[in-house]
Amino acid sequence: MKQITFASRHHQLTNTQTWTPDGQWLVFDVRPSGASFTGETIERVNIHSGETEVIYRATDGAHVGVVTVHPQDERYVFIHGPEHPDATWQYDFHHRRGVVTYQGDTHNLDAMDITPPFTAGALRGGSHVHVYSPNGENVSFTYNDHVLRERDPALDLRNVGVAVPFGPVTPSGHHPREYAGSHWSVLVSQTTPQPQPGSDEINRAYEEGWVGNSQLAFIGDTLSLSGEKVPELFIVTLPTEEAGWKRAGDAPLCGTENTLPAPPAGVVQRRLTFTHDRTYPGLVNVPRHWVRADPQGNRIAFLMRDDAGVVQLWLIAADGSGLRQLTHCSGIQSAFNWHPSGKWLGLVVENRIALCDAQRGEIHFLTADHENPPSGDAVVFSPKGDVVAWMEETHGYRQLWAAKTAV
Repeated sequence: MKQITFASRHHQLTNTQTWTPDGQWLVFDVRPSGASFTGETIERVNIHSGETEVIYRATDGAHVGVVTVHPQDERYVFIHGPEHPDATWQYDFHHRRGVVTYQGDTHNLDAMDITPPFTAGALRGGSHVHVYSPNGENVSFTYNDHVLRERDPALDLRNVGVAVPFGPVTPSGHHPREYAGSHWSVLVSQTTPQPQPGSDEINRAYEEGWVGNSQLAFIGDTLSLSGEKVPELFIVTLPTEEAGWKRAGDAPLCGTENTLPAPPAGVVQRRLTFTHDRTYPGLVNVPRHWVRADPQGNRIAFLMRDDAGVVQLWLIAADGSGLRQLTHCSGIQSAFNWHPSGKWLGLVVENRIALCDAQRGEIHFLTADHENPPSGDAVVFSPKGDVVAWMEETHGYRQLWAAKTAV
């Protein structure tokens, strides 16, 4: 167990894709906590020397955070808040964008157009937690809509989207806050403000994870027959050709003044779990976690309570078959990630960093005697799987730590 950072400030890891492809650097931002958004730099630290480098520095009152790395090259994508924020436009769920920096070039990932007629391929609000697909071609994100929020905040439903390299997209620029982006961006989930109780309809889609390169799984909030929120697991199959991403279905890709942007034709949302009748129905939101598929794209892992109310790891196939409880431990305390081999998952159990056997569910502890419990936000493997990193409060600051996995 080795402390990587030592500065008198906070270091925040994103929940996945935080390593450079060579396994030498961890990328992070400097928010005081996961909930605030006041960091001005995106940085990286060498896990051997402790040397830090600034990858990007925001200007003009903007803030940045939640950085991830392309799986094959040192291309970084992160959230960027608005420059020159003022009383009418400041950082918020619907006022943020994805930005990519690569070899000294920095550009917007997604475009935004908030004045009708809206532009296909552009968003109308803010994107968040940008994650490359395993082959590095596409980027997933969650989304909130400025246009509908202006009408009624209750209409601005969290959704899941994808940015694909079929841009650039350049809106007409009728509003000073609009901007162009390098990628074509669309939503791939479908939500409704008032789901029918007992149905597959959802009013929120979030915490997505890639399943191979052509599917995305995510959590969707359904309503039980009694009207209680029950988070269930959903999946969408994505287009594989440019024409498919640009072909509208029954509703415009860019939305209307009264409706959210809609998925491309052929993108069908399927529900994988049906837990309304369980003693403890639904996937859990505490600890916050993102659904994750194994490197082979065969098994999707998520957190749900067992019949005793204890949070455990569960697995299901992408076609909805084979649901099973993987762990039978004292309780999972964190988000998790798959080891690159697909044989293990990394997580926090009993306030320690642990590996879970992906077949038998056995827990193997990697650490002991933490001064403070590891953060539940991120447990992230290096590309070769020989090192795992996490965050931990150290002398009042959130610092980065790492340990050998020996697997």
